[in-house]
This record gives sequence, structure tokens and C-alpha cells, in this order.
Amino acid sequence: MDMVFKGVATALITPFDENGINFQEYYKLIDRQIEAGIDGIVVIGTTGEPSTMSDDEKKEIIKNAVDYVDGRCKVIAGTGANNTKDAVALSIYAESVGADAVLCVTPYYNKCTKKGIVLYYQRICESIKLPVIAYNVPARTGVNITPDVVAELIKIPNLMGLKEAIGDFVQIAETAFVMDGEKPFYSGDDETILPFLCLGSSGTISVLSNVVPKETKELHDLYYAGDIKGAYQMYRKLYPLANALFMEVNPIPCKAALALLGYDTKTIREPLTEMEPENIAKLQKVMQDLGLIK
Repeated sequence: MDMVFKGVATALITPFDENGINFQEYYKLIDRQIEAGIDGIVVIGTTGEPSTMSDDEKKEIIKNAVDYVDGRCKVIAGTGANNTKDAVALSIYAESVGADAVLCVTPYYNKCTKKGIVLYYQRICESIKLPVIAYNVPARTGVNITPDVVAELIKIPNLMGLKEAIGDFVQIAETAFVMDGEKPFYSGDDETILPFLCLGSSGTISVLSNVVPKETKELHDLYYAGDIKGAYQMYRKLYPLANALFMEVNPIPCKAALALLGYDTKTIREPLTEMEPENIAKLQKVMQDLGLIK
């Protein structure tokens, strides 16, 4: 089975400043990920706030990330949209500048039919030769890639994975059964890392690894090495932080956590806003308990 990556790809946040994207800080974050041994980074996945960016900004950050990484890990570009034409255009651009794969969230708001979901991914996959990872997050999009739709998607040659962010473990299991090792699938929700691994996932597209990349990678390595108890202990250790990073809408807490670690990541583009003070206090406590901050 071919796959874009096995292990952890970080859905990297985007640092902003008054001039736009803060690339100096972005490169620091990329270096931190690579030094921790991460398998890939996702540039402007939904965690990267692409819905607040101009087309030029999206292209700029994809190209700069590819150039800066320079083959040190996989670079997966977030190119999904609620407009198929836009998703196709950005996917073509990502391929042209050297991205390793694209991650495409389902169309959102439009709430297309099952036929529309399949057609959306067909159009993207037909437009490029890169591997395409579909992304299911119905709580945010209002559209659900059900197992019967997955059965159609895995027939598309370069549809090379599914990021699944849904809390319905019956659906997750049924999706795993449908894929049956034919194509990789990934957890898109850090609270489900270990259950996904037990169902045969190829890893995680992670928000948690923005904050603790080394530990998130270690959890996966332990599991793949057959140390299930060790993986469980790491999962249990990291679970409170994974939970805390979603106490407000992602990526608000993640950017706040990185700011607590000393990075210039507090700026959130509206309509999202900075984390509420009482929730920052809760996040600080979780990070202190993990020994991440004093």
C-alpha cells in the first residue's frame, strides 16, 4: 500500500503579524517540527486559517514552505474549498511548486450530496498527479463522508488517503473495514490517536503535535514497535492537552499554547478571537502539569 506518510504530519498553525504572514516565525515552527522527527507538515490545512487568507497568501505560504523544507519532510498543502474550481486551481498550483501531496477538506456550507462529494474529489484527482488525501470533518463542514462514499472514493487512483475527524466510532470502524488496507487513513482528532491506530490507521494529521511534536511522534513509534502499553501510557499522558487544545475553536487554543512556549503566535484573524482568559488559565495548568512551562 502506497502512502504519503506513516506516523505524524502536523497541521501547522499560521503565525500572522500586521503585515500578513509572519514567515520568520513560521520557519521557526517548521524547524522545530523537523528537529522533533515529524514525518510531514500540512501547510494551510484548516488549522492554518486558510479561510481568512487571500489567494495570493495561500500560494505564497505553500511555495515558501516547500522551498524552506527543501525535502526534509513531506509537505502536504491544504487545497480544499467549498468551490470545486478553486480547490482544483490551488491543487494545480501546489503541484507546480513541488508539494508532496494535497489535503482537501470536503466542500463546506454547500452541503452537497454523496454524488457531489465523489465528483469533487474526482475533479481534484483528475487535475493533478499528486496524491490527494480527503478530509472528513462534518462538525465543521456539515458534510459527512460516509462509508459508502468511501467505497467509491478509494476507486480513484491517486486518492491516497482519508483524514477522519468524527467522533462516531461505529462509522470510524466501518470506514476502516471498507478501506481494508487498500488506502491509508489517518486520525484527524488527537483524542482518537490510539483507537485509530488499533483500527489500522497509518497515523495522525495532528494539532497536538504543534505543541508537543516529539511526544506525539513517540506515541506512534511506540505503537508501531509493538509497545502497546508504552503507547497507551503516552496517549494517557498527552490526552489532557489534546482535550485542552479544543476547549475553544481550533486553532485558538493551539496558537495560545505556542505563545505560552514563547512563539509569536497570538494573532488570530477575525472572526476568530484570542482565547478567553479563564480558558488560558486552564490551558496553562495542563501545560504546567506536563512540564512544558513553569
